Amino acid sequence: MKSIIFLLIALIYCAEKSDVYFTKTITPERMVDMLKILNVELKGNIGLKVHSGEPNGPYFLRPDFLQKIYDYTQGTFLECNVAYTSDRLTTEKHKQTLQTNGWYDNNRRIEIMDEDSSQDISFNVEPHNKISVTYAGKNLEKYDSCVVLSHFKGHGMGGYGGALKQLSIGFASTQGKTWIHTAGASLDYKDLFPKRASNEDFTASMADAASAIVKYFKSKGDIVYINVMVNISLSCDCAGTSAPAPKIRDMGILASTDPVALDMACLDLIKATSEEGTQEFLDQVTNLDGENTIYKAEALGIGTTKYNLIDVDEDGEDESEGESEGESKGESEGESEGGESEGESEGGESEGEGGESEGESDTTEPDTIDPDTTDPDTTSGNPGSFIGWNIDLILIVLFLFIK
Repeated sequence: MKSIIFLLIALIYCAEKSDVYFTKTITPERMVDMLKILNVELKGNIGLKVHSGEPNGPYFLRPDFLQKIYDYTQGTFLECNVAYTSDRLTTEKHKQTLQTNGWYDNNRRIEIMDEDSSQDISFNVEPHNKISVTYAGKNLEKYDSCVVLSHFKGHGMGGYGGALKQLSIGFASTQGKTWIHTAGASLDYKDLFPKRASNEDFTASMADAASAIVKYFKSKGDIVYINVMVNISLSCDCAGTSAPAPKIRDMGILASTDPVALDMACLDLIKATSEEGTQEFLDQVTNLDGENTIYKAEALGIGTTKYNLIDVDEDGEDESEGESEGESKGESEGESEGGESEGESEGGESEGEGGESEGESDTTEPDTIDPDTTDPDTTSGNPGSFIGWNIDLILIVLFLFIK
């Protein structure tokens, strides 16, 4: 009996948490700082996965905002065509959109991975939840490592969009996007809405596709993730100018080597707020099975919902949240200024075909964030903190029982 108890104790302590780094400061320079904090060597040819935005859209992460991290990594911005009627459906139209939205300015390198739709590559997904194969553009094979740059916001089909959405829908070709949205029923984008899968199957398929991309880069170089919580609209960046105005305040930048922990931490930060728009956002996530993507991805072994939230703006330690309890440590740094935001996405929001939400003109860039209104210490009201506290209690009880 004692050996079983000791085994349980060992398992509890061995449930490793991932580190998620957080800053309230939203600037191009801080994006580079957050990448450096991860201390990961990105080998070979580096891709920077972005969302290019619909023409003149309001909320996607602007290329000017990403210029510093682009220069620092000497990488190439990566995108894919979409799978719905859009100015990004074909390579020709997508390149025109890239021009309109400034991606080619300053001689920036940006590549459409499925530029030739007849050259898609496939990845087997094992283990898997729903789909055993996923599809991406052939140009992906040029890259050895990747920084996944995601605008954390709502999503009209997946509930929310973050790192896991960028990994799955973001890297998928037009055929691959259709395959995920239909949970393996079709590769023809015209079938995306007629054969659209249930939310449970769709979110599970996203987790499958995400795991394939993670494993691909892990086998060649490495992959890391940065979520920018700014312009947090209910819609994805594919909704373009029709995206609803954000109601939740800008929160900051989060970075991790774990996409599951990163998305969980972003959701938990929103759960900890009580401002206008919070409940509407969380209701959407719940109604569309948004967290299913997170838990299905965790089941596939590409990350964990248990994390330490490390506040790099603070000196000393504060407890913060997590699907376990989080720790908050810190270095320190300045305030913020506006970046836009992105997160690869596609398919429609509440509209029949069109997508989610994206980038606005430069006049909508957020002002400097007031640290007094963005509190990363979110232990109160967070179920993760409760779970962590109770694990400690369980351990105490077990030790007393052994005595």
